Amino acid sequence: MAMKDYSDEFKADAVALYESTPGATYKSIAADLGINRATLREWVLRDRERRGVAPAPARAGGAAPARAGQLAPSADPDERIRQLEARVAELEASERKLATERDILRKAAKYFAGGDELVNRFQFVHDHRDAFGVKRLCQVLGVNRSSYYKWRDGADARTARQAADRALAERIRAVHADSEGAYGSPRITAELRADGRKINEKRGARVMRRFSIQGIRLRRRARTTIPEPSATPVADLFQRDFTAPAPGVKYMGDITYLPTGDGQFLYLATVLDCFSRRVVGWSIAAHMRTELVADALRMAAATRGGLSGAVFHSDHGAQYTSREFADLCGELGVTQSMGAVGTSADNAACESFHATLKRETLRGAHHYPGAELCRRTVFRWLTRYNTRRRHSANGHLSPVDYEHQHQHQQEFDKLTLAA
Repeated sequence: MAMKDYSDEFKADAVALYESTPGATYKSIAADLGINRATLREWVLRDRERRGVAPAPARAGGAAPARAGQLAPSADPDERIRQLEARVAELEASERKLATERDILRKAAKYFAGGDELVNRFQFVHDHRDAFGVKRLCQVLGVNRSSYYKWRDGADARTARQAADRALAERIRAVHADSEGAYGSPRITAELRADGRKINEKRGARVMRRFSIQGIRLRRRARTTIPEPSATPVADLFQRDFTAPAPGVKYMGDITYLPTGDGQFLYLATVLDCFSRRVVGWSIAAHMRTELVADALRMAAATRGGLSGAVFHSDHGAQYTSREFADLCGELGVTQSMGAVGTSADNAACESFHATLKRETLRGAHHYPGAELCRRTVFRWLTRYNTRRRHSANGHLSPVDYEHQHQHQQEFDKLTLAA
């Protein structure tokens, strides 16, 4: 804030700075000192008068004797009075204008407390147009009058759109609740389309943001892969290609931890089909021994009616590199594949699946409420995942539906060829 009272020393220094600076103007020196231009000019003129120095002509850029369009002071006293009265009227009008603008801005500050958006400015103009006038409000708020009128004329369409968004939000909440809060905008959009509703993902995402509906976010993972350096090397037959041309050709597996509180854990081993991401085998136990992954692979063989000729991909965990698991793969006719040691990207699809499982079952909690409830929760999620949960890699079909679609297409192609 500028000083109100200046010392004689400050004034003298200011005058000396002005007088000693070639080409300086009152405006430039006053700006440097943080004072008013007129104040500096008054100090300089008083100092010159004290020293008996005649007033110097105005410097380039300085104040002109009279403003553009303003008459020079008249020698006639009556004319001089009329000029002063006109000037007073002009200043009073300017003061009224400034007072009005201050009043508008004070009201706007309260109005925009929740956020100053363009639509809010249009609404403010609309709400205060009788008190201040549209033109003045638009000038003060920096909006275009034609844009305001366009916004005003679209009120009916806007009301209808807002009503449609509220109705859509209710349907989204139902789908969101049915997914137990797991679905984000892509899967919710796919669900609505499956019900026959015409909607794009952008609108679904916008309505979800507006009504604070969101899926569950990812949590950090803990390391469960324990490599076995002495294991026999196994080639990487996947090369990070987690797709397959048909079911039953390529599988992938991994282990993840399931925290149950008090530092206790259960462990889940899964076997996923690369074609549909269907979980064809899983096992939950309180240990990470080889039998955990072996049980999951045996379940996969039972689900598919055999795994002969398939490739199974995993990381270099000690369970997967053990002799016991290698013997089981040989017994089932499975060829093993493993990514590079310490490279999570070589088994990324399976790790992503486990991250999704824990995100949607833990729902932000640090652990499951006990081992039994953990088992039931994970079991329920796995079965719903296969039969109901929409997967982006499947065109937003569930894994089972995606496999059925593939089977029907294969049968149709055979009939077409036979015909």
